[in-house]
Amino acid sequence: MYPDAKSLLVSYIANDRIHILHRSLLYPRSPRPYFPRHVLDTAVGAYVQAGNPYLALELFKCMKKHSLPPNTLTCNTLLNAMIKYPSPQSLFLSVGLFKDFKRLGVILNTKTFNIMIYGFCSKYKFKDALDWLNRMGTKEYEDCLPDNVSYNTILDAFCKKGMFNEARDLLHDMKDKGLLPNKNTYNTLVCGYCRLGWLREATKTIQLMVSRSDLLPDLWTHNMLISGFCKEGNMDEAFRLRDDMITNMKLLPDAITYNTLINGCFEWRSSSEAFKLFEEMGDKGVKPSGITYNIMVKALCKEGKMEEASAIIVKMEENGLSSDCFTYNTLIDGYCKAGKMREALKAMNEMLRKGLKMDTVALNTFLYTLCNLKKLDEAYKMLHYKGYDPDEVSYGTLIMGCFKVEDVDRALKLWNEMKEREIIPSVVTYNSLIGGLCKSGMTEKAMTKLNELLESGLVPDETTYNTLIHGYCLEGNIEKAFQFHDKMLSNSFKPDVATCNILLHGLCKRDMIEKALKFFNKWVLKGKTLDIITYNTLINCLCRKGRIDDALVLFSKLEENKIGPNQFTFNSILYGLAEAGRTGESEEFLSKMIESGILPDHSALATAARVVSDRGQSEKDQEVLVSETPHTNSDSETYSKRINDLCKKKKFKEASCILEEMMHKGSSSYCFTCAATKPGNKIKVNMLMIGWNGYRVPGNNSQTTATEATAPKLRKAAVLADGGT
Repeated sequence: MYPDAKSLLVSYIANDRIHILHRSLLYPRSPRPYFPRHVLDTAVGAYVQAGNPYLALELFKCMKKHSLPPNTLTCNTLLNAMIKYPSPQSLFLSVGLFKDFKRLGVILNTKTFNIMIYGFCSKYKFKDALDWLNRMGTKEYEDCLPDNVSYNTILDAFCKKGMFNEARDLLHDMKDKGLLPNKNTYNTLVCGYCRLGWLREATKTIQLMVSRSDLLPDLWTHNMLISGFCKEGNMDEAFRLRDDMITNMKLLPDAITYNTLINGCFEWRSSSEAFKLFEEMGDKGVKPSGITYNIMVKALCKEGKMEEASAIIVKMEENGLSSDCFTYNTLIDGYCKAGKMREALKAMNEMLRKGLKMDTVALNTFLYTLCNLKKLDEAYKMLHYKGYDPDEVSYGTLIMGCFKVEDVDRALKLWNEMKEREIIPSVVTYNSLIGGLCKSGMTEKAMTKLNELLESGLVPDETTYNTLIHGYCLEGNIEKAFQFHDKMLSNSFKPDVATCNILLHGLCKRDMIEKALKFFNKWVLKGKTLDIITYNTLINCLCRKGRIDDALVLFSKLEENKIGPNQFTFNSILYGLAEAGRTGESEEFLSKMIESGILPDHSALATAARVVSDRGQSEKDQEVLVSETPHTNSDSETYSKRINDLCKKKKFKEASCILEEMMHKGSSSYCFTCAATKPGNKIKVNMLMIGWNGYRVPGNNSQTTATEATAPKLRKAAVLADGGT
């Protein structure tokens, strides 16, 4: 076919929007097509080029019907288009095409096989890809020998999945076939190593490339490794590699290099260094891209510097670059997180004026912020704003917002509206609705939503079942909670530790301690997992019921199972001992609490005060343990907070200086911080104490060993350990 005639045909097909020529080619008036083979051949390629591979496929089927084989280039063009077409049937259709080519006598080549290998690798069907590789060079396809592209395609897929053992075996096979790795082979390995954070292996690969004069690493290779170092936070090595690239390899950094380093500086160093790099780009003649500005906008929004982010967008547009969806979505997200809803709305309107569309992530962030501010009417308007496409997360966010303000009717109305708009809810969205109904005391209504979930073909998860069980427990209907639990067990539901904790809490709340212990022991016998919440629930209930010995037994089991007790555990036991009048054990337990590095809270302080009172301490101790809150002012509260923060960071010298300043100004409150270490079995308590109304507690700025301390001093240290006034 003449070049001019061919270009005319291609041009016509590209502009034939209603496909008149296509119908004429498929359905000619005569029984056999009067169009020559080369016309149909060219038309197949033209329809692929115009982005209509399925129209090209129909023409090919017409050619096959009349035994007209396309040329090899046309076949490969069509095959490549079908492989890359976003359809679950693309591989199946491509295999069929390959067989058709062979039956028509088309001369297949290495590229044909490489296209098939790429197709299977894109779906990570490695066994099939290797089968196609192994068919190359066989007697049936002796002219289709594998090349570097064949191996590199599979190697790239292996590296993307982190299958480096398979990649190594493939490289050996490649060498056995007489093929040497090329630059793309090494670049693929570097990319794979960097993706997994194996930077040492990536560096070795580049060093191997440098050792071969014909495989010197290029700018792409260096950019990949620089990106790897930046992701790991190793900025020193990233800059060293950049400098080495310039000095030894004579490669100049491009916009990608600078973008990577700027992003790394924002992430791991400081914004000032990032801006210096930005200025350096201009000095070196490297033009910033839209990505450069977007990186800076994102970083500034993350830091809450919204004015600076807006200024960057202005500068971007002054330099002839247009803000894109990413720019505005980032800005809107930043304004929402900063609580500046007016500015966020202004950015949205500006975005619409420019013909840009806010993505669902930014929309959902906007909705989430409005719901947190309880501005549900505004959120509802935004959900129906022209030009935005809400998804199930959008509706789920607003539904949960309604439940938070106890507007159940509106939540259910939104749920129905979502389904009317054919937005299909997932299990997560169902769980949100079920959870909201249960917290609103409508567990039976929530059960109807569970049935709806099952009818839609979705499978409930542990959260679904646990939420419903918790709903019954909240309503005090423990019997129904256990009935539902047992029914779900028969339906292959596997309860987890959260299920156990919910049921135990429900039993303990109703003072059904014996049933709770029986359920707990049954759970233990099954070898199920337990956590600190499980133990805390039972220990607290036992202590409230005066069964302190049983609580102590559970506490010892807690330590045996290497589940660390927390502040709640200690406070419960301390309360139980004090209520039982076991003051000596209370003191020992309080010491153990501080020794564990856990500071008592206000309830523990009150309990400790009771212990000291029961022991009949001296009048001086009673003065320190006075239950009335001393007069405080904002200055002394500020000083106390600063001293506490410093002591927690073990900066005692700085804390002492602030304490002296506090005393010099005549502050009228006290502060105390306890920082514990464990050299052997001893505990060192560093005390910073100041009394009220000019009374200074002895022991200021001193260190006392618990085993050597007198009881009054230890009690005073423990009682004041909260650090508040």
